[in-house]
Amino acid sequence: MHIGLNAHLLANEDSYRAAGIHNVIHNLLASMPALAPTDWHFTAMVNGSSTATYDNVTMQRAPFDTTSPLKRVIWEQAIQPFALSQFDLYHAMAFVMPVSVRVPSVVTIYDLTFLRYPQRLSRARRLYLQAFTARSCRHATRITAISHSTKADLIELLGLPDEKIDVTPLGYNRAMFRPLPQEDIAAFKAAKGLPDRFWLYLGTLEPRKNLVTLLEAYAQLPADDRLPLVLAGGKGWDYEPIFQSIEQHHLSEMVSTPGFIPSEDMALWYNSADCFVYPSVFEGFGLPVLEAMACGTPVITSNVSSLPEVAEGAGLTLPPHEVDAWTAALLKAYSDEKWRAQARTAGLNKAAQFTWENTAQRTIESYQKALA
Repeated sequence: MHIGLNAHLLANEDSYRAAGIHNVIHNLLASMPALAPTDWHFTAMVNGSSTATYDNVTMQRAPFDTTSPLKRVIWEQAIQPFALSQFDLYHAMAFVMPVSVRVPSVVTIYDLTFLRYPQRLSRARRLYLQAFTARSCRHATRITAISHSTKADLIELLGLPDEKIDVTPLGYNRAMFRPLPQEDIAAFKAAKGLPDRFWLYLGTLEPRKNLVTLLEAYAQLPADDRLPLVLAGGKGWDYEPIFQSIEQHHLSEMVSTPGFIPSEDMALWYNSADCFVYPSVFEGFGLPVLEAMACGTPVITSNVSSLPEVAEGAGLTLPPHEVDAWTAALLKAYSDEKWRAQARTAGLNKAAQFTWENTAQRTIESYQKALA
């Protein structure tokens, strides 16, 4: 059985693109061959500049560099279809497959941001995804969605049948995201000038992360019952209201914005925080919440989109726009040491359920359904 995978978003490890969808593709290529039936063979079709290699995976490189979106579309829609006859099954690992696919096929959908929050994308990318994702989903034999929330969006927004969609929850980097030694945490705090206790948000600064609500809730706290708040991450689209809210509520001395956090520092930030707060209103999966839990950090997050799938039963999940509820949750995080201890233990236990091996196994099961 020959499985072909469109892995063109697999990046070189030193690339700024080595995150997000790259991580999913990388971990599936690393995990699936060992779990698949012994007569299965995998071929990954990748960027012409890719240097990646994997055990028991043939790397089929494009004849040119497909980093440019236009070149990638040309390769994907005009050139790649001629290579598909060699496969028994084809997996489009990110949203879109060629218009003409004559073998059983699977397409992976991460989220429907281009429909829920279209303003986040360039016009060209938005129109491409809106046109080709819907078509790919209709013509694919099976669809894999990274969360039940994404599956629900596929049913609601694209009118796809429930029975066609398989949910394949993601894993996380277990070597990186784990409780770290106290001496490492203390050294990191000293190097960064961080206080002994603080609350952390880590992610892009943009409207769907709902940080203005968080700041309103934070501003309502009594001065003696609040910890410093760190909003870490790069500036996204329409980030200005976040900084306006900080000024409006006179929080400049208590709220810091250190900017983009390198991946090698993320676990230290999570470990250093007293609590991780993530009030987002829309996530395909909510990986930052999972990473924080895996580091043993108590979590407060929203009860919408995919976030309860990750955090429910481990952290506090709240209606994203109820300011008073967020204020009460922050007070609890500040004063309730027993809750913090319980949330650490529950978070570690819940995070342990999310493994890349499980993602790979569920993906293989989707292949088997497509081939049946």
